Amino acid sequence: MNIPGRIAIVSAAALGIAAQAGQAQHIRVESATYGANCGAATGNVTRDLARRCNERETCRYVVKARPGRTPHASCAADFIAEWSCDHREFHRAMLSAEAGNGSALMLTCVPSTGAGK
Repeated sequence: MNIPGRIAIVSAAALGIAAQAGQAQHIRVESATYGANCGAATGNVTRDLARRCNERETCRYVVKARPGRTPHASCAADFIAEWSCDHREFHRAMLSAEAGNGSALMLTCVPSTGAGK
């Protein structure tokens, strides 16, 4: 049994984990729109999403309806977020109008390491 070899394998694995952690990228919100399907102006909630999520690796954003965000109060509004990861990878995600007020959207720049990646 070669114990130094086992230590070297553990060290190599630890270095791999450290290398992945060093690759962490940060969210940079490009645009966020609440109620585009209801005629709202593009980017009407960009500042709010950016304030909550910029410079983070992962961010959970809860959509909260506020008066005046959409032109038609009776319209079930959708939510669209666009962000980049350190200005390299571009992402777009959407919550449909049926998702409702109080729905959450997860933005992330953490690389996926699951099956197929």
